[in-house]
Amino acid sequence: MAFTIIEGKYHVVGYSPDGDSVRFEANNPDNWGLLSGRVKVNGRGHAQLRLEAIDTLETHFNDVHQPLGLAQAAMDHLMTSLGISNIQWNPSNTRVVSANDAVPGYIISRTAERNGRPVAFAFVGNPPNPDGNAIFLDGQLVEKSINAEMLKSGLAYATYYKGLFSDLRVALTAIVQTARANNLGVWKEDVTNTGFAVNDFSDLTDNFVVLPKLFRRLVDYLEGGNDVSGFRSFLASNPEEILVISDSHLTHFDSVIRVNGNTVHMTEQPENLMFM
Repeated sequence: MAFTIIEGKYHVVGYSPDGDSVRFEANNPDNWGLLSGRVKVNGRGHAQLRLEAIDTLETHFNDVHQPLGLAQAAMDHLMTSLGISNIQWNPSNTRVVSANDAVPGYIISRTAERNGRPVAFAFVGNPPNPDGNAIFLDGQLVEKSINAEMLKSGLAYATYYKGLFSDLRVALTAIVQTARANNLGVWKEDVTNTGFAVNDFSDLTDNFVVLPKLFRRLVDYLEGGNDVSGFRSFLASNPEEILVISDSHLTHFDSVIRVNGNTVHMTEQPENLMFM
């Protein structure tokens, strides 16, 4: 299925954006029907985008967060990259009350996921083809996306899902590896693969920078008051299929997790995994 260009505007007022989350209003709402799957829009005609291939530190997952310095830096970088400015939050910092938003741009997408979010590469400026037209998306164009910019900054992890074409993934992985080599953003502090000791829940929220997918699974497990020693068994009981890209090995997420005492680490780098 071809990708489709959808022109519109980015919005944050009234919402709780983070480093990989923003609302988008299509100039022509009928264009949502060009995507595979049903796009969910609210009463303002805004759809929540799922920015393809990236994941940033959580600012408000289940009312908890990852280290806020880098999480907020990711959000700020996304807003700046989109051209959204003068953001004012409510007193509890949970919702944007004013901003210079409704910024024009476009997305390139071909499907909406099960929650009704368009899986999209986001862009600013004028599209290469007219609104609603099909387009061939290659690595060169993907490198100009906001998604790629977040990876270049080192403030986003690559998180790949089934359906992302291999040439696009290769282009994005090269960007990730450059950011890691230069110790940009999260890569100054990331302990996903080196390991981190979970002595207290605050270790996750305040101390350790890890892949958000891993963080979310740990939160789901530890909020029940469980000891981290049983984390792999918890993952195995809720199997999440993955592909280890480098050797085309189909397995489950628990197979790339190790727990030694209270120390957790992943055996594969995030960009070598595809979640199915």
